[in-house]
Amino acid sequence: SMAAPSAPRPPRPRKEPQPLVIPRSAAEEQRLRLERLMRNPEKTVPIPEKLNEWAPRPPPEFVRDVMGSSAGAGSGEFHVYRHLRRREYQRQDFMDAMAEKQRLDEEFQKKLERNKMIAEEQTAKRRRKRQKLKEKKLQAKKNKLEQKKQEKEPDQSQERVSSEDDEEDSKEEEEKEDDAEEPSFVMGR
Repeated sequence: SMAAPSAPRPPRPRKEPQPLVIPRSAAEEQRLRLERLMRNPEKTVPIPEKLNEWAPRPPPEFVRDVMGSSAGAGSGEFHVYRHLRRREYQRQDFMDAMAEKQRLDEEFQKKLERNKMIAEEQTAKRRRKRQKLKEKKLQAKKNKLEQKKQEKEPDQSQERVSSEDDEEDSKEEEEKEDDAEEPSFVMGR
């Protein structure tokens, strides 16, 4: 049983050996790294993952090297104690730092919530204001139409006066609506 003849592979392009360059500065080292990366753009670039924060090792559950009750302190005993004490202080400092960080995070979240509530209240207030203006406009239109129906006879002078008033009202309303465009989410509170 013979294997099916496969198409001959094209010869792999030979990489010319790169000359050894010793970088003289940090910038040159960076440039060389970039050149090496750009030589083969298809190759995936390894991105190191973020290392976890340092945490002290937990206190021992079982202490093995306890001195006997009749023994005097040996010459190395002080150093053992010193290391244990340093490690314990480090652990306590770490716990304090973590508690402080958690407290600050909670404060920040409360602040965000408070700002969000304030912003929502302002938005709702402005929304109510816009609704009132809309209703006013609609009411004015209805009143105008009713007046026209009731009058039936054209009274030019009154209409002209009322239309001028409407123009002034609409300008004022536009100015009032513009203040709704102010940013309502304020970080500095």
